[in-house]
Amino acid sequence: MTKTSVILSINDLAAYADYSFLTKLKADPQSSDYGDDHNPRQVFSGHFVPVKPTPLPEPEYIAHSESLFNELNFDNSLATNDDFIKMFSGDLSQVPEPIKKAGWATGYALSIYGTEYTQQCPFRTGNGYGDGRAISIFETVIDNKRWEMQLKGAGRTPYCRGADGRAVLRSSVREFLAQEHMHALGLPTSRSLSLYVSKQERVDRPWYTEGSLSADPDIMVSNPVAISTRVAPCFLRVGQLELFARRARQQEHADALKELSMIVDHLIEREYSQEIDLQIPAAEKVIKLAGAFRERLSSLVTQWLRVGFCQGNFNSDNCAAGGYTLDYGPFGFQEVFDPVFQPWTSGGRHFSFLNQPNAAERNFTSFCSALEPLIKDDEAVLEKLEDIRQSFLGFIEQKCQIMWASKLGMDDYDSALFVSLIELMVDSSAEYNMLFRQLCSLPTKVSDIEKALYKPAVDKLADRWNEWLARWHNALEKNALDKNLISERMKRVNPKFTWREWQIVPAYQQASEGEYDLVRKLQQILTSPYDEQSEDITNDSYRLRPPEFIYAGGVSHYSCSS
Repeated sequence: MTKTSVILSINDLAAYADYSFLTKLKADPQSSDYGDDHNPRQVFSGHFVPVKPTPLPEPEYIAHSESLFNELNFDNSLATNDDFIKMFSGDLSQVPEPIKKAGWATGYALSIYGTEYTQQCPFRTGNGYGDGRAISIFETVIDNKRWEMQLKGAGRTPYCRGADGRAVLRSSVREFLAQEHMHALGLPTSRSLSLYVSKQERVDRPWYTEGSLSADPDIMVSNPVAISTRVAPCFLRVGQLELFARRARQQEHADALKELSMIVDHLIEREYSQEIDLQIPAAEKVIKLAGAFRERLSSLVTQWLRVGFCQGNFNSDNCAAGGYTLDYGPFGFQEVFDPVFQPWTSGGRHFSFLNQPNAAERNFTSFCSALEPLIKDDEAVLEKLEDIRQSFLGFIEQKCQIMWASKLGMDDYDSALFVSLIELMVDSSAEYNMLFRQLCSLPTKVSDIEKALYKPAVDKLADRWNEWLARWHNALEKNALDKNLISERMKRVNPKFTWREWQIVPAYQQASEGEYDLVRKLQQILTSPYDEQSEDITNDSYRLRPPEFIYAGGVSHYSCSS
């Protein structure tokens, strides 16, 4: 295979345009080809609506992903090229053919913890849910790998529900850095391509006054608007399959079942062609798809727990059908350990940290239910699908046990030992990732891990820790491995430099004043999470959250406003 030539310009990029979503699926018949479709309305059929992005006035470069540029064979100079900036800040008016001058937005259903909702859409029908401010603008195949590029904060679409379609700089910085970090951690995720901010346009959003301990925002803040470009092989969500399944069940139009079949086939082609033979019978493809998604989703959520990530709002519309992390809105990472950690003030315990496997199971049930209309006349196949659905929690439990054992350097999961550790972490207010990283040095006494504890381990608490450490070392001896090897193996699954919200806040605050150095510095730190870094970085980043941020709004918790 010949490697793609280095892409130095938009003209070079145009040669790799390949719009499979637009050519293989159906546009909303009520839409126009020109994409002038920015007002809220119901969409009744079709897989997408052509929409022109709303460009940022006076866009300014903040950052780009050098690792993704390298993977795409983009020259790094492209990120500051005027034509590239225009395109990826929403101005498609001058793009060369065959790049299209309009992008596309998609609709989806909304299920919250397995229950579908329609009343929250402006029309009380569910026909108004979809990409309200996310517009895909480009699809390409580079080195035999397909990528879709989507602008976040690109203006209103028919699904905007009356909002302004913009993303503020704060949330855009967070999403840009988080995607970079998650990829470096080794988790499947949408990727960050570029981040641009408007030097002219601002919008008001509710947020927190400095030092506020309020649960909810207590002030309106003027924010610069920004556009981040996120990239993935495909942006199909579980909620999209649900939408087409609902239309098929209710026979909302003559082509409803066909449109469901088309989008499922497209999902398989885009995301699962390595696991599923495209030539096998349709019913067999459905069963293989369910099994493949079970594997990906259970693995993904297991890895979320490994690195301390909490999605915060794991609805079906925030669950990528390709099994990767999507939609970095009210997410957070564990700092002060809490089994029911929930960064989003409106999220509820059902989406909290250790409840994420259950939330994933609800989304998997929604996914399987969306496939049922395609096999409704075949009882034997329906039974196979139901067996796969019912197996999900056992499947993910087994994966989690293997993962917890690996974090402790063990070959086999020890339930009693792990439960005792969780109890100690809660009682000591342990810093989640710091504690596991400290354990990588195979400490034998509590004083070796106190750096990771918010609550001093003294008296009975110290005794409990020392007893647990002794039990753990006894369990490690069963591995019959050299201790240095165990330590190195643990360091590959327990990151040292992780997302700490109190460090992110100054970065987006400085960015709002036109200073981007801290964003770029954090990008470098967060993209080497398992490595030892400089003494200065270690002293600054590998430490407990300062006391003033322990309960601070916008740091320990935040609203979904963005």
